[in-house]
Amino acid sequence: MASINWQLATVTAIHAETPHVKTISLSVPGWTGHRPGQHVDVRLTAEDGYQAERSYSIASAPNDQHTIELTVERVPDGEVSPFLHDELVLADRFELRGPIGGYFVWDAAAADPLLLISGGSGVVPLMAMIRHRVRAGSAAPCTLLYSSRSPDDVIYAGELQQLAGRGDGLRVVETFTRVQPPGWTGYARRIDQAMIEDVLEMTGRMAQAFVCGPTPLVESAAQALVALGLTPSQVKTERFGPSGG
Repeated sequence: MASINWQLATVTAIHAETPHVKTISLSVPGWTGHRPGQHVDVRLTAEDGYQAERSYSIASAPNDQHTIELTVERVPDGEVSPFLHDELVLADRFELRGPIGGYFVWDAAAADPLLLISGGSGVVPLMAMIRHRVRAGSAAPCTLLYSSRSPDDVIYAGELQQLAGRGDGLRVVETFTRVQPPGWTGYARRIDQAMIEDVLEMTGRMAQAFVCGPTPLVESAAQALVALGLTPSQVKTERFGPSGG
């Protein structure tokens, strides 16, 4: 089992995904690896000794180079994310521990179709699964149903488009709840049972489903999946509330 001691991570790159979301690349000496879907705890310590901790999903696929990526949404009144967005620069260091979590994880050896449902930054751990699928050369069909407020809020937009265009069984289905692009003919509402039923037609009811996002979305999607014929053991969920950051 990987150590869960606090470790110092060094910032090696910072990339803006959207106006409110950044990906932070980190070098973590001695990092023993992770599974797609796991997270880390981040701890910041002020000069006066005050400490703040938050948990962030790992966005990167497992690798053997002692590096990870965290994708962080800026929460205006948060204690950690505003610092990570506004103050952090290359070569800065902060503490983290992990990887943490063994339930909400996906194994590329699984042959069952993969159904990923996300809202907003809930896509982050699911992106780790998508990237791992590509890295491992998995042939498992995979569908991502991704809800965003607007096209400008789509995290990993370019990469998702590129990966979906590879023709290796990844489908990306988007819905925009507030602003749609010109000429949009796709979904324009919150994820609901009818939408999930449409997507299940692509994946089949043998799919392993992972749902991540705000609590209302996660609860309604999980209930819809079971109502549509999936067993509870086929549905894994991870949620985040309105507070934090």
